[in-house]
Amino acid sequence: MQEHMSDPLWRQALAGSQMLFVAFGALVLMPLITGMDPNVALFTAGLGTLVFHLVTRNQVPVFLASSFAFIAPILAAQIEFGLPATLGGLVAAGVMYMLLAGAVKLKGTGFIDRLLPPVVIGPVIMSIGLGLAPVAANMAMGKAGDASVQLVPYNTALMISLPALLTTLVVAVVGRGIFRLVPILAGVAVGYFLAWLLGVVDFSSIAAAPWLALPNFVAPEFHWGAILFMLPVAIAPAIEHIGDVLAIGTVTGKNYLKKPGLHRTLLGDGLATSAAGMLGGPPNTTYSEVTGAVMLTKNFNPRVMLWAAAVAIVLAFIGKFGAALQSIPVPVMGGILCLLFGSIAVVGLNTLIRHHVDLSEARNLVIVAVTLVFGIGGMVIGAGDVSLKGISLCGIIAILLNLLLPGGHGWRDRDGHDPLH
Repeated sequence: MQEHMSDPLWRQALAGSQMLFVAFGALVLMPLITGMDPNVALFTAGLGTLVFHLVTRNQVPVFLASSFAFIAPILAAQIEFGLPATLGGLVAAGVMYMLLAGAVKLKGTGFIDRLLPPVVIGPVIMSIGLGLAPVAANMAMGKAGDASVQLVPYNTALMISLPALLTTLVVAVVGRGIFRLVPILAGVAVGYFLAWLLGVVDFSSIAAAPWLALPNFVAPEFHWGAILFMLPVAIAPAIEHIGDVLAIGTVTGKNYLKKPGLHRTLLGDGLATSAAGMLGGPPNTTYSEVTGAVMLTKNFNPRVMLWAAAVAIVLAFIGKFGAALQSIPVPVMGGILCLLFGSIAVVGLNTLIRHHVDLSEARNLVIVAVTLVFGIGGMVIGAGDVSLKGISLCGIIAILLNLLLPGGHGWRDRDGHDPLH
């Protein structure tokens, strides 16, 4: 790990650019779906990441960007309240994070031990990765992430996505020195080149875009209806945030719940989400994709994320670059995401293994089994506006099962030792 701390600036900048590339597909897809400006999303992702690292004293190698948990609520709220009021609701959701951070600060992380032991966190992280698996597979086959439309013919898509995936795998496993740090960039380059050869890339939008353009910032309005509508949604990314912080801790071998402390990471995430809402950007969350990239490249230096943030902010003002990135065909990203989303699931599996969770015990088996099926299977509890599904549902179910079923041990093993130390 230490070798990365003293890396020259050019290598840190290159690694930071790669982290941005990893996050870019999801970062831009979310605002495109919800009708927000992707350049604003780039700016608020960079700003949010800088705010997070300021609050956490630059100790956690994570990148913050558009949260998928908010897609459905943002679409519904815009129809009912309009975009400015929806943004006001998102600012309030960030404040909810800050209140949770205050609770952790006052009560300490002791209640987290009981609330979120490895048997809860492991399957929730696995659900994050495996729940995204269909998105990666659909994109690799040339479809939109939700399979609603075939964007690139199936055979053509596979001729792009599979070589892109293979390139990423080979560079990650066989690459040496600087090449080992750029498997994703290598995969994107090969995939984009093949897409160009096969006539899939459309350059007209790049030609039409200006070189410099101010992102389309939008100011929020505060409306009680929109605020009350958006607040419950904050539960899902808060659980995902804790899972991501534990996941990156598993990858780097550090306990970030203790240092810089969960209250600081939650506060940083909350401030980043509120800042994004104030400018017209989507709410921020720690990115699982980037955790996968950190795991793949073994680059644990948090400074890399500052470079990623700086590059994101600069690119937000370059119209042609935004257009160029949006011209990357879906199969290119899909091939690479097949590896990255799988890496997240492996982080969750590794959480169970490292903390010696005995799955032959009925209690543990029940928690992991139900959490995985609820998280991945599309289970929905409730109807209309008041419904839980996906990561928020499986996270809450895992927590409830752990609290209600007898025999929990938290992070400590049966001898009372804390396996994190």
